[in-house]
Amino acid sequence: MIKVLVTDDEPLIRAGIKMILTSADDIDVVAEAANGREAIELARAQRIDVALLDIQMPVMDGLTALAELRRTVPDTRVLILTTFGAQQNVLRALTEGSAGFLLKDSAPAELIRAVRAAAAGEAYLSPGATRHVVDSLASGRTARADQARRRLEALTSRELEVLALLGEGLSNADAGRRLHMSEATVKTYVSRILAKLGCENRVQAALLASDAGLRS
Repeated sequence: MIKVLVTDDEPLIRAGIKMILTSADDIDVVAEAANGREAIELARAQRIDVALLDIQMPVMDGLTALAELRRTVPDTRVLILTTFGAQQNVLRALTEGSAGFLLKDSAPAELIRAVRAAAAGEAYLSPGATRHVVDSLASGRTARADQARRRLEALTSRELEVLALLGEGLSNADAGRRLHMSEATVKTYVSRILAKLGCENRVQAALLASDAGLRS
């Protein structure tokens, strides 16, 4: 079972999210929090696979809680779920190590897919959030490109091939088929790439690939 923590300052929202998630036979909502501080305390006290965080909450907002969760309980994957899709929120969430970003008007099935993806170590970005990322990447690309290319110099040619496919959004299995590798081998390459680049997850690595203009 995927153990989930739901964090939102509105009880009705929490109840609705819980109802959606528990309709899946492989997801169990084991804890609920009304703010970021409570979320951190609960995540530290028990094993949580995926934490869902709203952004705007009293006491401690979701983005601040995200950074603390990634620092103190790195095995807990974090999904940001909010009504606010501003570019700066999306990019900050991803750079802080979020496993994904969904808007609250996402379909219930999309929420379940996102939780499953996060628990499997994958990244998930809703279509609405993707637009904000693309718009933001389009501005100030030159400075980021130079920096990204310098960071990618640490990778071997094979690692660059794998990273390029991550940038296209391919799963480990799909990348393996493209490169004639086993899924396990691709997973090993991905772990090595994340370590060399100092990235928390695949989304951060994919953004670097995009900034550097890396193509398969």
